[in-house]
Amino acid sequence: MKRLITFMFVICLGVLLTACGEKDTTSADGKSVKATILKVAFNQGEDHPQYVALKDFGEKLEKRTEGAYKLELYPNETLGAQREAMELTQSGTIAMSVVAGGLLENLNEDFSVLNLPYVFTSKEHQMSVLQNKDIVGELFDSLKGQGLIIAGAFHSGERNIYNSKKAVNTPADLKGMKIRVIESDTNIKMLAAMGGTGTPMGQGEVYTAIQSGVIDGGENNELIFANMKHSEVAPYYSYTRHLMFPDYVLVNTKIFDGMSETQQTIFKDEMAAAVSKEVELWSAEVEKATATAKSAGAKFNEVDVESFKSATQGVVDSKLNSDTAKELYKKVQEAAK
Repeated sequence: MKRLITFMFVICLGVLLTACGEKDTTSADGKSVKATILKVAFNQGEDHPQYVALKDFGEKLEKRTEGAYKLELYPNETLGAQREAMELTQSGTIAMSVVAGGLLENLNEDFSVLNLPYVFTSKEHQMSVLQNKDIVGELFDSLKGQGLIIAGAFHSGERNIYNSKKAVNTPADLKGMKIRVIESDTNIKMLAAMGGTGTPMGQGEVYTAIQSGVIDGGENNELIFANMKHSEVAPYYSYTRHLMFPDYVLVNTKIFDGMSETQQTIFKDEMAAAVSKEVELWSAEVEKATATAKSAGAKFNEVDVESFKSATQGVVDSKLNSDTAKELYKKVQEAAK
């Protein structure tokens, strides 16, 4: 029965993704055109700053390409968790997806440099690095041969520890706790260094896993904590500020290469504008999410950040295991000065 259900899900998903590759639509000047539908997998809700920015991007892309390209956004992991969404984008089953930085380590280990604990000192530092081709251009281009283009990199906040048991102040407080992390070797090792046990799983499973005691908590920003109602089952939110890795907007290489040069320029311009819009929206949404979580009973606390930074230094050192990684890390640190 389980195999039959899985088979039927795959069949239904296939129909969903292939039924509307093109649509007849009307351009701004009233002409009938056949639009290419760009299906985008997204793992958060429609009120998330990244969703809002992408929706705006899609509207502008459609208008500026005179209806040739139209975005269809699928929020809340409708098309699967981030790993599955990335694989669907690679294969060309869907056009685009938004995935956390940690997942790209599975395609090129050097991406781990941008996912290391305390690698960025601020949001401004992070975005200056992610938009500097002299620093990240070669790294980003390395995915083209694997079917993916990085169209943009969103800020995704500071990640902090939250759990169902107690406030965390030092690494010793995490002993014995199972904390959800993204499926990434760096994140698993990082959590171990921080005193706990990293347990990889999709975001959509976290609430139930905490509620049932399979895990004790997660590590993420305030928006995930509040908007996915994790504050209901894990009310202790501790500002470890251990990670600030980006969320990447991935596009299938063949789909992007199928655009005209003018369409590609429009795509890049509007994606850059979407990234800027998302960064502007983020701070206000954090304030709103924090207030929502507090009203639900969540308790926020500052921690001894230096103790966590010191504890994770070994993870940083272990990941700088090639000349390429060391040079990239050096450039990132210099950009903070």
